[in-house]
Amino acid sequence: MSRFISPFPDFAEIDSLFTPEQMQIQSAVRQFIQREIEPLIINAYRTEDFPVSILPKMGAMGLMGSFLTGYGLPGMDIVSYGLVMKELERCDSGVRSAVSVQGALVMFPLHEFGSEEQKTHWLPRLAKGESIGCFALSESEGGSDPSAMKTTVVDKGDHYLLTGSKMWITNGNISEIAVVWAKTVNGIRGFLVPLKLPGINVVKMQNKLSLRASITSELIFDQVRIPKSSLLPKTEGLKSALQCLNQARFGISWGVIGAAEACFVEALNFTKNRILFNKTLSSFQLVQRKLAIMATKITQSQLLIYRLSQIKEQKKLQPAQVSLAKQVCVEMALEVARTCRDILGANGIMDEYKTMRHLCNLETVYTYEGTNDIHLLILGQEITGTPAFF
Repeated sequence: MSRFISPFPDFAEIDSLFTPEQMQIQSAVRQFIQREIEPLIINAYRTEDFPVSILPKMGAMGLMGSFLTGYGLPGMDIVSYGLVMKELERCDSGVRSAVSVQGALVMFPLHEFGSEEQKTHWLPRLAKGESIGCFALSESEGGSDPSAMKTTVVDKGDHYLLTGSKMWITNGNISEIAVVWAKTVNGIRGFLVPLKLPGINVVKMQNKLSLRASITSELIFDQVRIPKSSLLPKTEGLKSALQCLNQARFGISWGVIGAAEACFVEALNFTKNRILFNKTLSSFQLVQRKLAIMATKITQSQLLIYRLSQIKEQKKLQPAQVSLAKQVCVEMALEVARTCRDILGANGIMDEYKTMRHLCNLETVYTYEGTNDIHLLILGQEITGTPAFF
């Protein structure tokens, strides 16, 4: 079994499917994270803050919007992009979230729906980490029904007037711009809004018990005058916002496998060194059963996301397939993290071990960007042809 990149047991020989270039990218990203981010992440989690200093470094590594082309962007293939997400989340979900939002939820809508002027001005700066953006769709009463949003944009002739609020916004307090989705007389549209405009208040959401090494904010828009050039001209209702979310969900599906592998390896190493009743913990049947089940489930997710990456590379990936990946991979990772915490015993609640941190983070990843139940309902509709959302 190949162990070229990971100490995780590669039963399906996944590593052999990667090209030398893809493995080189994965190895370089892992080394970068171990050198630049791992030493910072425990304290960032403790203090409920994000290490902003790493963003330009990640930009220099080509990790921002890595799957996008043109405008000086990296243009990585889909598997390479997935491996980047996997390595980032192996460190912490908050790190992957920051990059995922920047690339899939800010740069992607700019790339797909923006004007040439918007793309030329913003994409290179965002790619380098010189500017940070956020994606403002969720509202306090919206949740799984984004069409219920109350934020509005009114055309005032020579400008727009933006009013409303957005919740659970990753990167909000460190962002220069926000991709804001709002209702207009012509339906929901996307707008690129500078966050220093008068009338905008960005409030950091604190006292989280999950994703603590991630900036989460509330954006409040009090009759904000935004220029006509703020409109992302090619957006077409909520459909465009959901296209962005599907890009991010795909990255999440890759990312959480990294978190699961990290927990598994930590627990496996612990069992090999923990002595109980004069035997290593790894020699007990119940422990081996748990390790075997986890390895099987991780391997299944690895195979699924690799195959879906091939389909995505062919530009044939459908939204239901993304929902399948997000639902299966996140549920798997959460189950693995819980089992690993159990194996670690009392040690598992200490932050010198990473498993509890991953476990708490994955509780949020399980519900954000489409809850587990919502993605199952999307699959149910695809299978039966009948929607059952209400």
